[in-house]
Amino acid sequence: MNILVINAGSSSLKYQLLNPETQQVLAKGLCERIGIDGKFTYKPEGKQAVKEADVAMPTHSEAIKAVLDALVDPANGVIGSMKEIDAVGHRVVHGGEKFAKSVLITEEVMAAIEECNPLAPLHNPANIIGIKACQALMPSTPMVAVFDTAFHQTMPAAAYMYALPYEYYEKDKVRRYGFHGTSHKYVTQRAAAMLGRPIEELKLISCHLGNGSSIAAVDGGKSVDTSMGFTPLAGLPMGTRCGDIDAGILQYLMNKYGMDIDKMLNVLNKKSGVEGLSCVSSDFRDLESAAGKGDQKAALAQEKFAYEVRKYVGAYAAAMGGVDAVIFTAGVGENDKTIRSMVCKGLEFMGLKLDASANDVRGEETVISAADSRVKVLLIPTNEELMIAIDTAALAK
Repeated sequence: MNILVINAGSSSLKYQLLNPETQQVLAKGLCERIGIDGKFTYKPEGKQAVKEADVAMPTHSEAIKAVLDALVDPANGVIGSMKEIDAVGHRVVHGGEKFAKSVLITEEVMAAIEECNPLAPLHNPANIIGIKACQALMPSTPMVAVFDTAFHQTMPAAAYMYALPYEYYEKDKVRRYGFHGTSHKYVTQRAAAMLGRPIEELKLISCHLGNGSSIAAVDGGKSVDTSMGFTPLAGLPMGTRCGDIDAGILQYLMNKYGMDIDKMLNVLNKKSGVEGLSCVSSDFRDLESAAGKGDQKAALAQEKFAYEVRKYVGAYAAAMGGVDAVIFTAGVGENDKTIRSMVCKGLEFMGLKLDASANDVRGEETVISAADSRVKVLLIPTNEELMIAIDTAALAK
């Protein structure tokens, strides 16, 4: 089957056409600046990327049409006609409590996704626009919604509830939801395959570390806790997000500097994290470079990030009553050997021992723990698009 995977943002759209059975990516690319001036990139398998700077994309419909036209283009296309696209899988950020798994998109499903808009006001409306654009151009092609939050719907109440008045959960569904679920699901399944054991027997800690970061405790293939919360602002310090913070700080700073809640949230979401702490950058490569030149704030940002990851790993091992493997994935987790080393330093008490030589690697699926490490340490490049395609193909059949 050929599955088109769509990840629609407010002014951008990432896409891949792939075969989930062979894992072959036929083509991929990006539509940027939708509604502005339109930037289109298309990369067919085995060929140079085709970049067209001036593709009119006033809406997502034109962006989707540009993608479909490229896929069937006589010169650079990878399929003969749109009939060769068997289904479309859409990444949807928030499914609330309504969706614990991927689903075929119906009118009822669309209505339920729209009901979740207040929970993800920056993401869900864009995801919906992408779905509607595809439906208009491909009305007979099955569409599937794959939710970032669905994987974490197996969390027990003790993990997902906040210690707030219960009415806020009953009336407003204020609870921990978690995100990056598609990534956590993919890498934990790969971990079971690498370890040669049924996932039902394993206790795994998945560290999705990038500009946005989250950690998940996965027991028997089910998420039992995760670091992001009601929003993606919670948990670890990230590129520009603060992560966990004493809520009283908000009142203190807002009163002192005359900020309203929107300005305060802008600080927490876009000016904090390792960028705010380092005064250098949200990019961990810049932090490493600056720290190497003696920049103490950059070094502190690295240390703070690794410290918080390490704390979560220890906490989740305790929550599950043990751990068989720790997984590093996503941009920082896959490529930053320094951060991986800093995270693992101090976890020897758990029986975890990193192999410095094996850790000297980027973006490769491999074991990076020492031979005598009781807890395995795995580096697994994430592949959310493949996970979306697998779910989509299963439902489309």
